[in-house]
Amino acid sequence: MAGFAAGRDTWGMRTLIRFSLTASAALAIWIALPHGSTHAAASGPSYTNDGEMRRPENYREWVYLTTGFDMSYVPNAQADHHMFDNVFVNPEAWRAFHKTGTWPDKTILVLEVRGAEGKGSINQNGNFQASSVMGLEVHVKDQSRFQGNWAFFGFREGKATAKMIAQTEDCYSCHADHGAVDTTFVQFYPTLMSLAKEKGTLAPSYVKDSVH
Repeated sequence: MAGFAAGRDTWGMRTLIRFSLTASAALAIWIALPHGSTHAAASGPSYTNDGEMRRPENYREWVYLTTGFDMSYVPNAQADHHMFDNVFVNPEAWRAFHKTGTWPDKTILVLEVRGAEGKGSINQNGNFQASSVMGLEVHVKDQSRFQGNWAFFGFREGKATAKMIAQTEDCYSCHADHGAVDTTFVQFYPTLMSLAKEKGTLAPSYVKDSVH
């Protein structure tokens, strides 16, 4: 703690002044924010003038939903390496889902792909996630911007922005046909699937799939 080297009276006066200034600033910020808000700004999507999406740099501070390991939607798919995929969602969307069982406008789901390593430190069995990110994909709901409400973006390493993936790509039809809630794979998000069932928001196409 700063100030230990100073005289007790001097340190105490400086601390009191700093505390008073900090408390005043915090009170001013609290008054300026909407009632009940704890964030100065929402973590919704941001775009450049030419329509590219800006990478959500702070997504690892968002709500963690799940991690998949070597998942593939193609039968008998073979890969020469193991992978983890971590999914995060912006806090505003997560809170809304808990209330309604579905996603609000401006939802951002981030899929972070990392390689799997088996040898390192004291590990003798199983796999852990590599430090480098192999891929970053974003699924964003923006009803006023995208046909069908949702769009996909794939961010290349070192790039701060990304172009929208064309809606003719298979990811759109796959999510529309098999997503448990609002074209998203909530069936793989264990903390949200029970909420969707409780709220009755499961997509008819998913319910039909799950019966077979």
